[in-house]
Amino acid sequence: MWSKNKRPMDVIEREHVEAVKRLSCGVCSIHGPSDAHELVQGAWFTSIPLCRDCHMGHHNGIHGEHRIWDVLKKTELSVLNDTIEILFYRGR
Repeated sequence: MWSKNKRPMDVIEREHVEAVKRLSCGVCSIHGPSDAHELVQGAWFTSIPLCRDCHMGHHNGIHGEHRIWDVLKKTELSVLNDTIEILFYRGR
């Protein structure tokens, strides 16, 4: 869902978000494509890859009870750290 308060992405931001979406879920590791969840709304470079359940699921999702996040000891920042590592430093 797109918030009416977000500005549109520019070309570089769109490329980054599309790269994030191609990754496996940063929480449960289910293979992509993933949703791109921004830690800060409209700050596109803070996007992390989440499967639909880890993103929007009532019990597991970050917007729900985030049970799987707690079990796996994941936070938005730990997943962002992993995402940056995968995108920019793995596979060089």
